[in-house]
Amino acid sequence: MLHPIVAPVFSLVAGILILAFPQLLNLVVAIYLIVVGIVGILTIM
Repeated sequence: MLHPIVAPVFSLVAGILILAFPQLLNLVVAIYLIVVGIVGILTIM
C-alpha cells in the first residue's frame, strides 16, 4: 500500500514538469495510465 502522501507529491512534481517541459505530457500520461492499469489488474487478482 502506498503512503497517502505519495500521490499528491507525484501529482505536484508531474504538474511542474509538464509546465516546464510540455512535450513530457504524453510520457507522463502514458506512464500514469500504465501504472493505474497494473494496479487495477493486481487488485482484482
